[in-house]
Amino acid sequence: MWIPLIGLILGVLMGLLLPVKIPVVYSKYMSVAVLAALDSVFGGLRASMEENFDNAIFLTGFFSNTLLAAFLAYIGDQLGVELYLAAVLVFGVRLFQNLAIIRRHLLKR
Repeated sequence: MWIPLIGLILGVLMGLLLPVKIPVVYSKYMSVAVLAALDSVFGGLRASMEENFDNAIFLTGFFSNTLLAAFLAYIGDQLGVELYLAAVLVFGVRLFQNLAIIRRHLLKR
């Protein structure tokens, strides 16, 4: 349970403390990558609370979701279609679903 939470906290702290400027051209890619990464982190927290967390599944899911989301945004740019919105919608829904399940687990305790 602690690995995804520690990763999330470290990532937020690094993002707040390091002055990294992302060009506007990459904003679509970063938005879907961040949503995909957050989806994986909250999915890892959920799996940990359900006591079926697997580190290999978490790491492969984290990177494959992030790369797939960025790839969808890239393909959409090449086609002239706002395809990244599909990834934003899917990862946004999954993020809120995982958060709701985590909240239920915490309230049951």
